[in-house]
Amino acid sequence: MNTLRSNSSARAGDGTGGPATPTTAAHAANTPVYGRIGGGAWLRHAKRAADIAMAGSFFLFFGWAYALIWLGVLVSSGGPAIYMQPRYGKDGKVFKFYKFRSMVAESDAVLARHLRENEAARREWAVYQKLQNDPRITRFGAILRKYSIDEFPQFWNVLKGDMSMVGPRPCMFTQKDLYGDYWGHYCAVRPGITGLWQISGRNEISYRRRAAMDAEYVARLSLWRDLVILLKTFGVVTGARGSR
Repeated sequence: MNTLRSNSSARAGDGTGGPATPTTAAHAANTPVYGRIGGGAWLRHAKRAADIAMAGSFFLFFGWAYALIWLGVLVSSGGPAIYMQPRYGKDGKVFKFYKFRSMVAESDAVLARHLRENEAARREWAVYQKLQNDPRITRFGAILRKYSIDEFPQFWNVLKGDMSMVGPRPCMFTQKDLYGDYWGHYCAVRPGITGLWQISGRNEISYRRRAAMDAEYVARLSLWRDLVILLKTFGVVTGARGSR
C-alpha cells in the first residue's frame, strides 16, 4: 500500500525546522492511501455534482447579499469590486481565482515595502504567508476577511469547474515550492473554498503544516469527510477563529 512521503521532517514540520506534530504534518506523512489519489471516477462525479448543487443554491438564495457586498466594496474603496489572480488548480493548470477586493491599489508594492522595512513581518510572512497586521487591507476589507465573506466570488469558480467546495486552498505561484513532496497530491483534486486548513487553525498554523494537511485530505478523500469539513467550517467562520 502506498503512503505519503516526505524527505525531511522540516518540510512537513511546523515551519521552524523542528519536527512535525503527531496530529498534523507527521500524521499526514504516514497516512495510508485508501484509494486512488484524487478518488475514483464515481467519487469525482459525485463530488462535482454536489459542488454544482451547493454553489448554485448559494446564488439562488443569497444572490442579493452578493450584490450588496459588491456595492459595498465599490462605495468603500472604489475600483473593481472583484479581485482576480492566477492560481494553480487541478493537474497544475492555471485559472483565474476570484475574491471580493479587500486590499488597496498596488497591494504588491505596499507588501514589498512593508516586508523590506519590518524584520518581524518578514519572519511572520516566511512562516505563514499571512500577516496579522497587513497594511494592504482596507477597513471594509478587514470585515470581509474576518468572516470569509471575501471568498463569496469563488462560488463562481466552483460553478465554472475551477474549484470545489472542499479541497486544498488555491496555491499562488510563489507558494508552489512550499508543497515539496506533496505537490502531486495538491494537483490531484480541484482546490477548495474550504478544507482541513480552515477547520484546523487557519492562519494560526504554518504553511508547511497546511501543505501536509492538504496531502492527508487527498489521501483519505470521501464525500462524508467533505460534509464534516463543511459543517465544521460554519462554526469556524461564524466565530472568526484564526482569521487574518
